[in-house]
Amino acid sequence: MKKITALFTVAVLTAAIITSCSSPKTKENELSKQEEEQGYQLLFDGKTLNGWHLYNQGNISSGWIAQDGELKCLPGTAARHGDLVTDQDFENYELSFDWKISKEGNSGVFINVVERADIPTAWASGPEYQLLEKGHHDYDKEMKRAGCLYNFSPQLNPAEVNPPNEWNHSVIRQQNGKIEFVLNGIITAKEDFNSTKWRQAVANTNFKNFPEFGKHLKGRIALQDWNKGISFKNIKIRKING
Repeated sequence: MKKITALFTVAVLTAAIITSCSSPKTKENELSKQEEEQGYQLLFDGKTLNGWHLYNQGNISSGWIAQDGELKCLPGTAARHGDLVTDQDFENYELSFDWKISKEGNSGVFINVVERADIPTAWASGPEYQLLEKGHHDYDKEMKRAGCLYNFSPQLNPAEVNPPNEWNHSVIRQQNGKIEFVLNGIITAKEDFNSTKWRQAVANTNFKNFPEFGKHLKGRIALQDWNKGISFKNIKIRKING
């Protein structure tokens, strides 16, 4: 009986391994069947910058390129530089993306960005999900570590960023002005952009000098250009009910 049971166990495990190996895996920059059913859309097709443009400069050639399945910002080039922004506005959503950053790199993802000629940069209206490599000189500043709501709160729960040029996974959720940031599976920030607490926090920083900052619950998503290299892939978004 023991021998039969052992043989049965081996057969089950073998079948499970075969099934796992033969199951289709989601390719980079593509949606799985489950993600399609959940209403996700790709914001980066892995090949082009379709759906993106340079903030306040339109669809022009820049330091941002699609290369090797990555959306990259190349540092130190003669190309035009600036933050890359979506063509669409988004309100209640869940955004997920993978990112890797060079040694001492510093970048970010801005949300609720209002693009207007009288607003000079994406960060003048959009709060930032901070992206930072551990070797950067700001890493010891608690409110500037990766996954933070930049300059407003330290990590809600400790989360480590992977070594330079290794991929990290991030999620941004926003519902009726309430946001949640996730870094490598750990919730690192929460805030309510409707709250008096938020308005007071803005008033106590240099952002108070930018009248549109942090006041919007809908807007574009922007990727920050910086002096060091940054890459993104698997940028996916789905609408959630408000």
